Amino acid sequence: MPLKRPPIPTPSGNWPITITYLQMDARPSHSSLTAPSAPHAIIRAENPTISFYRYLYDAVGRDWGWTDRKKISDADLNDIISSPSTEIYVLYIRGVPAGFAELNTASLPDVVDLAYFGFMPEFIGMKLGPYLLDWAIEEAWLKEPTRLTVNTCTLDHPKALPLYQRFGFQPLRQQEFEILPIESC
Repeated sequence: MPLKRPPIPTPSGNWPITITYLQMDARPSHSSLTAPSAPHAIIRAENPTISFYRYLYDAVGRDWGWTDRKKISDADLNDIISSPSTEIYVLYIRGVPAGFAELNTASLPDVVDLAYFGFMPEFIGMKLGPYLLDWAIEEAWLKEPTRLTVNTCTLDHPKALPLYQRFGFQPLRQQEFEILPIESC
């Protein structure tokens, strides 16, 4: 499936990308959002198989240019997803995986990174993003970190950056660079 909004290539044929790094220094004071009306569950994928994780990652990220985890070996991916510092939570709607959030504490013990967050294409537009993000933020703060971090880039859904900011993440910095078009990866 082609990328939903491929960037206009630079003269070199690469895609220009801007990554925005964000952080949250304090637990939000708002009340939790109302749960979806459809039967749902958020379940931690404990010791997920490589094939299940690759399914989640590809189904959520294929339309947005996610390639980082596709480029690593199964052994390296297994080291990441089976580490005690990685927690993967899957939102199911009527028993079907709808999206996932991956929390990671590997970088610094007092920082929780929302490493990956997204939804299967069929569930985008159902207003599940705010619910799962709110849930993931609350889950992260239960670990009593000094801050939460997340990043997003110009390949992600156009509502990603505004959603993170709406929930209290503040931009720290941006990084601009070029990548090979996804078809080349």
